[in-house]
This record gives sequence, C-alpha cells and structure tokens, in this order.
Amino acid sequence: KRIYFFGFKTNKNMILIAESGSTKTDWVLVDDENQITMYKTMGFNPFFHSSEFIAGKIKENKELYKASINIERLYFYGAGCSSDDMNQIVEIGLKSIYPNAEITVDHDLLACALSTYEGEPSISCILGTGSNSCYFDGKKLREEVPAIAYVLGDEGSGSFYGKKLLKDYLYNQLPISIKIDFENEFGDAKSDIFENVYMKPHANVYLASFMKFLNKHYHHEYVINMIQHGMNEFIKIHVCCFPEHKSVKTHFIGSISKIFERELKIAAKNHGVQLGNIIQKPVDNLVNYHLKQVKIS
Repeated sequence: KRIYFFGFKTNKNMILIAESGSTKTDWVLVDDENQITMYKTMGFNPFFHSSEFIAGKIKENKELYKASINIERLYFYGAGCSSDDMNQIVEIGLKSIYPNAEITVDHDLLACALSTYEGEPSISCILGTGSNSCYFDGKKLREEVPAIAYVLGDEGSGSFYGKKLLKDYLYNQLPISIKIDFENEFGDAKSDIFENVYMKPHANVYLASFMKFLNKHYHHEYVINMIQHGMNEFIKIHVCCFPEHKSVKTHFIGSISKIFERELKIAAKNHGVQLGNIIQKPVDNLVNYHLKQVKIS
C-alpha cells in the first residue's frame, strides 16, 4: 500500500517508523521524496522476544529488510518497551538489521499519546490485545496505575475478553447457542486451550484471537454484557485514576476501542468521562508527527 505526502522534502535518507503491539507491528517507510510504503510483521515485546528473534523475524520480510542499509532514522514504539533494559533488547535487534540508523526505542504509550495529542493536555488509552493509559500534556507523560498484563489486568482488552470466554466455556457457562457454535468452529477445545494458555508462549495473543468469534456474536446479550463490563472496568481503573479525568478529553487507540465504540461511549458516559478521538491504527498520525519534527529540525 502506498500513500503520498506533498508539500516538502526532507532531504534525508529513509525514515522508518514502527508501532508494535503484542499481536502485530505496523511499519511505515518514508523515503527522501516523502513516498510512504507500509509493511506488517508480527508484534514484538522484549518481555517475550530476544534481540536475535526480533532481527530474524524482520529479515523474513524481504522488502522491509532490503531497505535496511538506507534507513537513517528509526523510531520504534512497542509494548513492553518501558525500561532501559527492555528497550535495549529491541534496540540491539534493530541495530543488527539497520546498522546506519539512529534508533529510538520507546513505549507504545508514548506512541498512543503522540498520535492522539491535539495541542492540549489529555488522557490517552490503549485498548488492543492489552490495555493501558497515560496522561500527556505535550511534553511529559504520566501514569497513575501500572499495566499488570493479561494474567492480573488488561481490563477491556482482547486478552481480557478472550479469557472470560474460555473460562465460561470450560465452566460450561456459555449460552447454548454460543457454545454450539464455539464447538463447531474449534471442536472440543479443552486440551488446546490448556496447551496454548499454560504451555505455549504468547498466551495473551492466543486469548485475544477469540475476539473474532465474540464479534461474530456481537448482538447476543451475553457478549454485549461482557463487553460493557470490560469497558466499565477499564474506565473505572485506568481513566478515573487520573485527577483530571473529568476536565480533559480521553482518547483511545486500538482495535477493541474502535470495534466496540458503542460500549466504550456508554462506559465513558457512565463515569462522566469526555471522550475524544478513537483511532484504530495510530501509525498514520505518528508518521505525520515525525515528518513535522524533521521539517522543524
């Protein structure tokens, strides 16, 4: 997919911008004529992936790897990139592929904040495979509660809903019509569930993969109530924790926030939260942000 920006030339070599969640990474390559090419790879998280693993998977995308020698600047925003130690894992992997690039690795929360910022302080939230939130005033990013991941937290996320669905299935608490369709699609999935949740890596991604099935039954009361509960839990824990939550807008990025926008709006209203932008893919706004920074510099 190619998109074109007109108006100025960077007079630089290529810039590569990556926004990585737990499931997928969106890569945007900007050349010196401001022509943009977009790529996708799996998501990378330094809590689960080594430098060597990250480099190896990037190499599998031949077109993305082919441009490596021409990359002058690389901005990588990723889930799990929340400390110097974790960021270094990603940076080492990237540096082995992009040796000529000046590389910046930062948290996906910063990508969320930059892609939703409208020039005034706001709360920015992620609702995708996982969930998180921050307050951003244009310069400083602040968190009030930590992201404690899918085992204990990630309220309102894909992994949160997937875990609820599988638990109800295993406890034989699914509505009969949904249970029948679940077994028609996945068979007797008990052994697969235990293997994928307790024995294989990336259980959070596996749990979130059931959102397609839940979306298929979106109009069932069971699913509506589940989604509404998750949205209320997210707003209560991850938005109302900010003292400013009633005085500033709250923006959202991520597939879950967009697909279940109606339930999100209801939850926001229930808690007196002023909803701002809801953006499924923040990478386009990140590109615009970085191109502006290049122009200014």
